[in-house]
Amino acid sequence: MPSPRSLTRRHLLRNTSALLLASTLPGRLLAETPLKPLEVASAGALRSLLEGPLATAAAAQLQLQLHEHAGGADAVAQQILSQSLHPDLFLSVTATPMQSLLHAGLASQALPIARSELVLTYSAKSRFAPLFAQVASGKLPWWKAVQQPGLKIGRGNPAADPGARCFLFAMMLAEKHYNLPGFAERLLGPAQNPAQLLPNVPALLQSGEIDLSASYKMSAIASATPFLPLAPEINLSQTSVATANPDIALDLDGRHFRPDPIVFYAAALSSAPSPAAAQSFLHWLLTPETQSIFSSHSFESASGLPVLTA
Repeated sequence: MPSPRSLTRRHLLRNTSALLLASTLPGRLLAETPLKPLEVASAGALRSLLEGPLATAAAAQLQLQLHEHAGGADAVAQQILSQSLHPDLFLSVTATPMQSLLHAGLASQALPIARSELVLTYSAKSRFAPLFAQVASGKLPWWKAVQQPGLKIGRGNPAADPGARCFLFAMMLAEKHYNLPGFAERLLGPAQNPAQLLPNVPALLQSGEIDLSASYKMSAIASATPFLPLAPEINLSQTSVATANPDIALDLDGRHFRPDPIVFYAAALSSAPSPAAAQSFLHWLLTPETQSIFSSHSFESASGLPVLTA
């Protein structure tokens, strides 16, 4: 039997038949079965899934009641490391937050469960919206449109938020890809530019108080926020983005960051209060039925991507 560290997606999928058997039990028996609580810490981008369709399906198929603790993936990982949060599982976006737990020995491996890409989001109420519509119709390069005088940009803190780091990295990659010297700094200023690091950026974008930001594609679709797609070389969808761009890096608050592809990972923690339930949920995330939930909410498949280990 393979050790926990050597488990692959194929091994995990083989072990899901017992889990799916529960979904065939008579409805009356399921209704009478008490739900077992499962503490799931996650990136904020997964909050709506964990509160909605994943919670409903996990209750019906696994008799688990999900208690989610969602926030910036870096911040949530730090809460786990400091033992101020004691979840059964951690679901991260990008590898960096998850690797901090793997390196601390708090999990043996992390499985890729979904992926996405970065897009530029804009306000439909922005005075620049007609210009962005020209970009969407192919009449104007996006990198020209976003350099308009007076354009207001909002973003999170890249030292604490993988999504905000992705925005910085994407603009650095665009500078290189389109041969636009100084583009990223002209657009965003310093990495932790206080004029752009704003609270509740999605709400500011919806109200038109800012003109432009960036988001994972599935989040933009879910919120019906208009967006501009980026080239694959820029949008952090390619798993080779770091190795293909050894010159792209950020140093923030004493930490060194490289571009991470936008992949969502899940790990059952070694200190899980409910270890058996955590493993059941982890296996279940990889089943075709659960993967169809991700797909229906505009996530891309992470099939074939490698498992993370320390």
